[in-house]
Amino acid sequence: MNSYPPHVIILIGPTASGKTELAIEIAEYFKTRIHNIDSRQVYKFMDIGTAKPSKKQQKKIKHFLIDIEEPIHPINVKQFQEIAQKSIKQEIQQNNLPFLVGGSGLYMNSITKGFFVPDVPPQKDLRSQLEELGQKRCWDLLKNCDPLSTKKINFADQIRTIRALEVFYVTGKPLSALKFQKPPDWRILELGLDRDNLKERIIQRTKNMFSSGIIEETNYLISKYGFDLPILETIGYREAKDVLKNNSTIDKAIEVTTKKTIQFAKRQKTWFRNKNNPLWLNNKNLLKDAIIKIESFLS
Repeated sequence: MNSYPPHVIILIGPTASGKTELAIEIAEYFKTRIHNIDSRQVYKFMDIGTAKPSKKQQKKIKHFLIDIEEPIHPINVKQFQEIAQKSIKQEIQQNNLPFLVGGSGLYMNSITKGFFVPDVPPQKDLRSQLEELGQKRCWDLLKNCDPLSTKKINFADQIRTIRALEVFYVTGKPLSALKFQKPPDWRILELGLDRDNLKERIIQRTKNMFSSGIIEETNYLISKYGFDLPILETIGYREAKDVLKNNSTIDKAIEVTTKKTIQFAKRQKTWFRNKNNPLWLNNKNLLKDAIIKIESFLS
């Protein structure tokens, strides 16, 4: 681990694939610690809805980049990139083996591939205006001001289309011109975790989430930060809010959350196929296969 450039291990995979449990086993074996790369687990008080490692799991293995900010203070990709890279560099300076674990592909790649991320906060009014225009009109606008981005963004992807327009209107420069890569000087092993029974795992985890208290957790967040807290519009919390407003039953909330999570997992897997090139682990013996691949990488 003292070799140069420093070694960094990454474990990526879609939601509910079992990254947390496997990562803890790997960390125990190699006597290292975990940097959790998740866009929602950075926030305090959001434990159940984000499937955050339990207090017991965090006691067993030290986790970084968890509970670093209150939900009322959103952290964008650029801010997370800076916080995470600083934390990882400290691990390297202490001659530890950085171990990054997560399913947030954009956040992970901003760290490992050094993406430049424009420091443009969400523009609420502008986004509302663009949403009212509709995706087709927004797409036409983007083709005029940033045609390169339309080659990378799917026509149906409203979120990324609006984000690209937002960056252009705030900075006066196209998003495609602002993004560039300057990878850190690390030697990286990227492991991928996927499951043949992922759909069944998502179904079960969603049921557990609602039986374990996501509605109560959502109610607490509303009482502390208000009903309009933006992050409560994300998967799971939005459906819990609907139950609290009596706009949905728990069974319906579970059904909707499950459907959205399955769709989200599909998008994650597409991202990992297109943006990453991990060594996929053998599902028959995940830990053994991970150990073999990591030991070979470190030797």
